[in-house]
Amino acid sequence: MQWKGRRGSSNVEDRRGRKGPGLVGGGIGGIVILLVVTLLGGGNPVDLLSSLVGSGSDTGATYTETAEEKELSQFVSVVLADTEDVWTNMFKQEGLTYEKPKLVLYTGSVQSACGTAGSSVGPFYCPGDRKLYIDLSFYDELRQEFQAPGDFAMAYVIAHEVGHHVQTLLGTSDKLAKYRQSLSEQEYNKYQVRFELQADYLAGVWAHHVQGKNLLEKGDLEEALTAASAVGDDTIQKKARGYVVPESFTHGTSEQRKRWFYQGFENGTIKGGDTFGAKNL
Repeated sequence: MQWKGRRGSSNVEDRRGRKGPGLVGGGIGGIVILLVVTLLGGGNPVDLLSSLVGSGSDTGATYTETAEEKELSQFVSVVLADTEDVWTNMFKQEGLTYEKPKLVLYTGSVQSACGTAGSSVGPFYCPGDRKLYIDLSFYDELRQEFQAPGDFAMAYVIAHEVGHHVQTLLGTSDKLAKYRQSLSEQEYNKYQVRFELQADYLAGVWAHHVQGKNLLEKGDLEEALTAASAVGDDTIQKKARGYVVPESFTHGTSEQRKRWFYQGFENGTIKGGDTFGAKNL
């Protein structure tokens, strides 16, 4: 992705170096991978976050970033700025006003309106404060653990979280919350999957408009599709357990995530992403 020398967002909140609440308990081993994927979409992080971390509050500290971290933070800022441009224009076309979210950079652990989280949960979006939270170490995890390298793989992750912000602004997140109150966990998971796949679609819509500006480079689309596939429920569960439990899926299969992202990439419109009404996911 062509990003160097371009505008970065002013809506980045840097909390790196602050001491936050620590994780409760000892080893989390294989379930770390499941937690990352469960919370990657950020749709409903509060339940898992509260079980993973202890209480406490951030304290200020001086943080010195490495050259690699500095470049990555600049990249994240440029991607966020691109999402702001795309969604501001998209909302305007619908007669709506896009409220730009904040993106919080942190290290170790962080406090949000959805609770407190350690970096092991991965990037997430909190509808309670309408902020995205990212520990930049996830970039290495995405590349090494999930075998999804490349800057546009990380861009996909950010765009997916911004997709959840779009869903919040459009009222979709509130509708999902009502399902949680009235349905069994197994039934609710079916709607959660559709919610997450819609965020993948919206990430694809963003990528469509970035391509329209001739900012994508050779291999970028493949990087995003590889990342979408890598965080599919079936792929993650098989890797962690050796088998899959479809009834517990919360984000969709690798094939579904790839398909909806690519559909958004091809369509480039909000209206094409009605995952809740789709008969075939």
